[in-house]
Amino acid sequence: LVHDPDVLILDEPFSGLDPLAVEVVAAVLQERAAAGASVLFSSHQLDVVERLCDDLVIIAGGTIRAKGARDELRAAHAQRRYELVSTGDAGWLRDEEGVDVRDFDGGYAVFDADSDETAQRVLRRAVAQGDVASFAPQHPTLSQIFKEVIQ
Repeated sequence: LVHDPDVLILDEPFSGLDPLAVEVVAAVLQERAAAGASVLFSSHQLDVVERLCDDLVIIAGGTIRAKGARDELRAAHAQRRYELVSTGDAGWLRDEEGVDVRDFDGGYAVFDADSDETAQRVLRRAVAQGDVASFAPQHPTLSQIFKEVIQ
């Protein structure tokens, strides 16, 4: 970094670092990228990769399993998964046609819908049942995408 390189190629730059040191290294890499340097690094710390990188390549077994912009990868691997948070009990969701409940705790539920229409029907019913604190699609994390593409 002393000679202000145009390209940085790093192998596991966050390995063995405590969380504070990870933030320092991440900030330095972001500064270098903002100044115009190309930054290429490999890492198994996918939460850091997801936060820092615009373009990603997932390699497993020596082959490229997925590549593209972060948001493009999320869209390509997205399911119709939603999170519902309500002030009432959302137990009725278990009996809703076209719905597969993935996580549930009283007024909190994460579910897969077989169509956008099903998700909208669930939202309408939740609103009719009482106050809905939030209803939002769930986007897959890079870790979830990684697990999907290496199988």
